[in-house]
Amino acid sequence: MKAGDELAPLEIPITRTLIVAGAVASRDYQDVHHDAVLAREKGSPDVFMNILTTNGLVGRYITDHFGPSARLRSVKIRLGAPNYPGDTMTLTGTVTAVEGEVAEVRVTGANGLGHHVTGTVRVAVPVRSDSSEAS
Repeated sequence: MKAGDELAPLEIPITRTLIVAGAVASRDYQDVHHDAVLAREKGSPDVFMNILTTNGLVGRYITDHFGPSARLRSVKIRLGAPNYPGDTMTLTGTVTAVEGEVAEVRVTGANGLGHHVTGTVRVAVPVRSDSSEAS
């Protein structure tokens, strides 16, 4: 891995089930994440994804790319356009720096309304040692 490397995009269909399940799994019981009627009463066109679900999806994107030995060191994200049911979020990433085993990756998640999430993830990726080279 080196600065400038781009991660393959990941498309995530935004379903009502994903939004509600993510909210419940993260114990976020705010009605705007599971009740469309109450979300509309509060000015939203529908339920929308919570930040904890987005954070988990960003983490998954990074670890899926770097493999099972990858360890997230930090995830710093900022939300923008909401993720509503029926849309698709496409995550993209670019390695911006590498220091030893730690890479910094700029991540963006875009949907039909714009950028849902932007941020930076630091991930440690242990260097594999080949035992046959050690002899």
